[in-house]
Amino acid sequence: MERSPKGGGALPFSPRQMELLTWWTPWSPHRGRDAVICHGAVRSGKTFCMGLSFAAWAMAAGNGRSYALCGKTRGGVERNLLAPLLPQLRRLGFGCRYQKSRGLLTLTKGGRENAFWLFGGRDEGAGALIQGVTLAGVLLDEAALMPRSFVEQAVARCSVEGSRLWFNCNPEHPEHWFYREWILGAEEKNALVLHFRMEDNPSLSPAMLERYRRLYSGPFYRRYVLGEWAAASGAVYPFFNRGEHIAGTLPEGLGDWYISCDYGTVNPCSMGLWGRRGEVWYRAAEYYHDSRRTGVQHTDEEYYAALEVLAGGRPIRGVVVDPSAASFLECIRRRGKYRAIPAVNQVADGIRRVSRELRAGRLIIGAECADAIREFGQYRWAEGKADQPVKDHDHAMDDIRYFVSTVVCREDAGGGFWAGSVGRGDAAPGLFV
Repeated sequence: MERSPKGGGALPFSPRQMELLTWWTPWSPHRGRDAVICHGAVRSGKTFCMGLSFAAWAMAAGNGRSYALCGKTRGGVERNLLAPLLPQLRRLGFGCRYQKSRGLLTLTKGGRENAFWLFGGRDEGAGALIQGVTLAGVLLDEAALMPRSFVEQAVARCSVEGSRLWFNCNPEHPEHWFYREWILGAEEKNALVLHFRMEDNPSLSPAMLERYRRLYSGPFYRRYVLGEWAAASGAVYPFFNRGEHIAGTLPEGLGDWYISCDYGTVNPCSMGLWGRRGEVWYRAAEYYHDSRRTGVQHTDEEYYAALEVLAGGRPIRGVVVDPSAASFLECIRRRGKYRAIPAVNQVADGIRRVSRELRAGRLIIGAECADAIREFGQYRWAEGKADQPVKDHDHAMDDIRYFVSTVVCREDAGGGFWAGSVGRGDAAPGLFV
């Protein structure tokens, strides 16, 4: 439907994808379910197939109705769902009109017309956006990343007779409310649960599958490759080693200089100097001050002076700072020499990004950065807490995480390659109205 592999015909859907595509049809043994929950590995094709199935079901089930497409943000719905989905729907003969300013997708086919409204469930206040809407169905992409209040409000909006709920997510920790209530409680909620693996996406070649397996480790491997709701434990970066991730000699020709900073007065203050050559970022030097160890607390002005020494006259493109360090950010801005950038501070996502960059060989630590190297060996997950590392030996770890989340992932469009789901060959007969 979307493309053919080199030297062959159209790729077929996998059995798991076909189950998702047809669960609501008259010939399916699951047709009496009120909801479907797809969870499992990344890049398994579940998002694309859910969007395709949702659109087909909605157009077969009703006319003149309103539905909702929900993601963490509206932009995320446009990028992750609409971008790959709309070309497929047009090839299948659907009329598609998207009004970006209103967040409204209108689909037409066979004399029927339905409205699909886009919503973002970023925070607790997002539930108010969907209040008052009467829906015949809702698709929640990345449901585990949305606030519970938004998910429950979206579910409550589905009051039309015959409405159904569609959930899609990657695994998080096993104490997550969505896992406990919806996946473990699926029978009580009359929901069909479909677990996806990477192998369920025929568009991923064996080489690409192996590449993804190399990118993750620990709980992130279990979650994103195996599709398990796994708890984090032990070392945060157990794979970090001197042979692969530490450079005794830095290459010449580094550029695109940045400094990252985890600010502290009572706690240690860590700064890293970063330069890039090709696709690889190098931590070329660092500054680390622990007032508890030295018995001396520094002021913002003293830390700024240390920052200038670390920069060493290089053309620094920006200084990425812990967003809670308002006084130090203002200190940098007032000097007018460097651009102060509040860091993206998402702990679990940031650790996942750092892990990916390290395993891909795109993040290298200079041998002189002794405190960063020391912390890599000491940084551990907190026992019994959901995706929280121990708040100790984490200051260089935080400044590295700030840099990767704020600079590397922004400049490299996610910090790595992208492999999306693609359409397959002939769908089941009668699936598309």
